Amino acid sequence: MYMARRRFFVNSIHDSRAELAGEDALHLARVLRAAPGERYEISDNVSVYLAEIESARKDRVVFRVLEPVESAPPPVEVTLLAALFKFDRFEWMVEKVTELGVARIVPVVAERSERRLDKAAVKRVERWRRIAVEASQQSRRARLPEIMDAEPFERAVAKAYAQRFLLDEAPGGAPLATAVRDEEVAMLCGPEGGWTSAERQRALEAGWQPVTLGPTILRAETAAMAALAVVLNEGLTRIERPARR
Repeated sequence: MYMARRRFFVNSIHDSRAELAGEDALHLARVLRAAPGERYEISDNVSVYLAEIESARKDRVVFRVLEPVESAPPPVEVTLLAALFKFDRFEWMVEKVTELGVARIVPVVAERSERRLDKAAVKRVERWRRIAVEASQQSRRARLPEIMDAEPFERAVAKAYAQRFLLDEAPGGAPLATAVRDEEVAMLCGPEGGWTSAERQRALEAGWQPVTLGPTILRAETAAMAALAVVLNEGLTRIERPARR
């Protein structure tokens, strides 16, 4: 039976050598008891390689690169602009959308985001990035998602993307699966309680297309994961679907 090799992210590769340090090195050396000669996959956040351990100490593991490993990119590059909500659930969302294949996460300060979350997010962003690294290694991604600093709603909706979707519980939105056309998509996912009328109007005026995931009201983290899964699946379907004549 085929067993996928563990994958680790390294800062860089020089002269066919790469080093792993910190918690990942400790885990590899102490928990997994890695030894010279064992093979793993490593990524420098650009490409993936098969590599062999040359030396393994408690806080430093040195790899020798053997050969490149083919790795297909996600069918759609998705930027998730997620309104801030309770951090325990936000962290869970970061982990799961990373596993699914999100390209970028932008925390957004919405009117209904809990008070003081915007200031607290400044200290939390490094933790979110670490969660993304661990989830990327677990899910064998080739590249890490970008975890951006939190932005106010007005700045977030002003950014340009090939397609921009406003996940909205208000009636009238198009089904998300039928709206995806491009290979670059941005999705704006609201906080607990949804968007205010002013935010909805601001997004529509900025060119965001309202879309729906169905008649039920989803929690913020559920909506983010479901929407990402829909968009990525639609991208895969479009690749596999024969071109129309």
